[in-house]
Amino acid sequence: MKLHSKWLKAYQWMLCIVLTFVFLAHTVGQIQIPTMQRVENILYDLRLRLTMPNTIDDRIVILDIDEKSLAQEGHWPWRRDKLAYLMDMVFDYYGAKVLGFDIVFSEPDISGGMDALDKLAKTTLQQDSKFLSAIEKVRPELSFDDKFATSLKNRPVVMGYFFSHHIEQHNEIGILSKPFASLEGRDFSALLFEARSYVGNLAQLQSATQLGGYLNNSNVDEDGVYRRLPMVTQYKNQLYSTLSLSILRQLMGMPEVEFITSEDYGDSRLEAISVAGINVPVDSGGNLLVPFRGRQGSFRYISATDILNGVADISVLKDKIVIVGTSAAGLLDLRSTPVQGIYAGVEVHANILSGLLDQTVKSRPTYIVAVEAIELVVLLILAMTIFPHLGVIAAAMIFTVIVSIVVFSNFYVWTTQNLDTHLATPLLLLSLLYGLQLFFGFFFESRKKKQLGNIFGQYIPNELVEEMSKSDDEFTLKGENRVMTVFFSDVRGFTTISEAMENPQDLCDLINEILTPVTQVIHNHKGTIDKYIGDAIMAFWGAPVRTERHAYLAVKAGLDVIKSLKEINERFKLKLWPEVDLGIGLNTGPMVVGNMGSQFRIAYTVMGDTVNLGSRLEGLTKQYGVKMIVSESTLAAAPEFAYRELDRVRVKGKHKPITIYEPIAEWAEIASEQRIILDLVHQALTDYRQQLWDKSEAAFHQLHDLTPDDKLYKIYLERIEHYREIPPEENWDGAFTHTSK
Repeated sequence: MKLHSKWLKAYQWMLCIVLTFVFLAHTVGQIQIPTMQRVENILYDLRLRLTMPNTIDDRIVILDIDEKSLAQEGHWPWRRDKLAYLMDMVFDYYGAKVLGFDIVFSEPDISGGMDALDKLAKTTLQQDSKFLSAIEKVRPELSFDDKFATSLKNRPVVMGYFFSHHIEQHNEIGILSKPFASLEGRDFSALLFEARSYVGNLAQLQSATQLGGYLNNSNVDEDGVYRRLPMVTQYKNQLYSTLSLSILRQLMGMPEVEFITSEDYGDSRLEAISVAGINVPVDSGGNLLVPFRGRQGSFRYISATDILNGVADISVLKDKIVIVGTSAAGLLDLRSTPVQGIYAGVEVHANILSGLLDQTVKSRPTYIVAVEAIELVVLLILAMTIFPHLGVIAAAMIFTVIVSIVVFSNFYVWTTQNLDTHLATPLLLLSLLYGLQLFFGFFFESRKKKQLGNIFGQYIPNELVEEMSKSDDEFTLKGENRVMTVFFSDVRGFTTISEAMENPQDLCDLINEILTPVTQVIHNHKGTIDKYIGDAIMAFWGAPVRTERHAYLAVKAGLDVIKSLKEINERFKLKLWPEVDLGIGLNTGPMVVGNMGSQFRIAYTVMGDTVNLGSRLEGLTKQYGVKMIVSESTLAAAPEFAYRELDRVRVKGKHKPITIYEPIAEWAEIASEQRIILDLVHQALTDYRQQLWDKSEAAFHQLHDLTPDDKLYKIYLERIEHYREIPPEENWDGAFTHTSK
C-alpha cells in the first residue's frame, strides 16, 4: 500500500499530538505513567546530588545513640533515670538551645521495681503502714519515668511519635502532643494524609512538654526512597506536624502558623506554611521535598555516652539545636535516600530543619504544572516546525541544542529559584517526537530520493541511482562548486559520414550504435551523462555522487571507450557502414554543477572554465593525431596511468599555457619498451623547449622511424625546421598557441 505524502504528514501530526496529550495528562495528574515517574525520580536524584552543597551545618547536632554508646551504657532502651540525667547534662551543663527526640517512649520503664512494690502495697503488705510510708519516700528515686518527666518540664523539648495510615489499624497507644492546628474551615484538608492510629508517648512524658512531632514518613516513593515527607497530617479533624517543623516552632517561640493556599484550580489547595516569617513550601498534600545537604555526616554526630560522662567539649552543644536519634544498625532507624542507600533517619529531620532555616527547600507550587504543560506544547510546536525541514545531521544538532536548553533551564530554576520542575517528561517527549520525525522522515526522504533517482536516472546508471538511494548523503539539484572531471567525445568526420548516408533512419541507427556502447562504458565507470550533442557526448565525474577518484574513473572510461571502437567498427563493417573514429578530451578542476536552464527547460549540467577547456582539448585530438587528450590537472589527479606528453599549448581564449598529455594505459600494463619511448619523448621535448634543435630533431627522427604513422613526431620535426629559419621570440616558454577550437 502506497501512502500519499499528505497522508503521511497527517499521520505524523496526529501521532505527535496524541503523544503530547498523553504526556500532558501525566503532567496534570490525570493519568500515571510508572516508567516516566521512575525516570523522573532518577533525574531528580541526579540533580539533587549534583547541586547539594556538601557542607556541614554546625547549628544542628545529632546526639547519637551509636554503637559506642550501646557498648558503654548498655543495650537500648536505657533506664529513664539515665535519660533524665542526659537531659540535665544537655541543658544545664552543655547549654543546648532546643532538643528533639527521634525516639518514642510508649512503654513504661519498670526497671526501678516500683511496679512490684505497688503490687505488694495493694496485696500482701497493704496493711503495713511502715511499708506504705517507705514506698512513698523511695518513689521519686525508683519511678524513673517520673524522673524523666521532671527533667523534661520547662525545657524546650519536642517529643516524637508515630502515626499509622493503615485503615485496619485503630490503636491509640500513649497520648499525642497538642495539635498543630484545627482543620475546621480549611478546604485543603481533603488532600492531606489522614492518620488512622498512633503510637505516642507515656502521658507523664508527653504532658511534661509542650510540643511533639511525628517521625514516620507516609509518602515514601514506590522505590522505597525518602524524597519527600508530609509536614502535616490530619487526625480526628486536627492537624499535627512532623518533628522538624515542631522543632522549628519551638525554636521560634511557638508562634501561630499561617497556611498559604492557592485558588488556581478553583479550590483552596495548600501551597506553603509560614512559621514566624519562615516559609515552609509544601505541595497540595502537605509534602516537602527533603533538602539534603549531602551524604550522611552533613551534621555533627556526638556520641550520647560522651555527653553522659561529660567528656565532650562544651562548645559542641552550646546554643545548638539537638536531635536525639540513632545511627546504630541494630536499632533499625536507617533509610534509603537519593544521596545514599543507607542513611540515618534522624539526619533526614536534621536536613529538613536546616533547609527551612536556610530557606533552600525546593518547591513545586501549583502554577508549575501549567508551566510544564506549556513547555510540552512548545516542544511539540518546535518539533513539528523545525525537524521536518532539516537533514539528519542538522536535526540531530538542533535536537541536542533544545535538549541542552531544557536541561539548562531546569537546572537554572532548580538552583536559583529552588523550583522543582519535571525534567524527564519534556526530555522523553522531545526524544519521542524527534524519533517520530526520523521515522516519518524516512518515508519522506525515501520518496524524495526516489524522485531524485528518477531525475538523475536520465544521466547516470541505475547502479549509481541505487547507491544514492542507500546513501545518507544529501543529493541536491541546486548549483554548487565542486572539483570534478569533465569528459567530451566527438565522432571525427561525422559530417562526411552523414552526407554519404542517404537513408535518415540509417543515420539514426548509426548514431545509436556509437552512443550506446560509449554511454555504457561511461555508466560502467560511474560517470554522469550530461548531454548528447549530435554525435558528441558530454559527461562528468564527481556529481551527483561525490568521489575522490573522479579523474581516475574518467581516464579509465576514456581508455575503455577507445578499446570499444574496435568492436563498433567490426559491427559497422558487417552493415557496410563506414568506420568511425573518436576524439576524447578530459579536464579536471573546479566547476559549477546543478540544474540550469530556463523556465521552459532545465537540465542537470556543469559550467565553467574547466568545462570549456575540456571541450578545447577534445578539439585538439585531431590536430595531434591522438584519440584522447587530458590536461595537466587530470594527470595530477590520476597518477595511476602512464601518459605521453604532447605539448605545452595556449588554447583559444586562454593566455596561460597548459601541458597536455595522451593517456596510454595504467602503469602496471606498460611494457619496458613503451617506458623507454615515453622517456625519449620527454627528453626530446625538454631539448625542444631549450631550443637545442639538433638534439631534439635527432630524438624525434628516432621516434618517427619507430612509428612512421604517428603524427605528433612529424609536427615537431616541422616546427624545428620552422624555428631554425625563424627563431622564436626572446623568453619563449615553449608553448604553442592554437587559434582555433
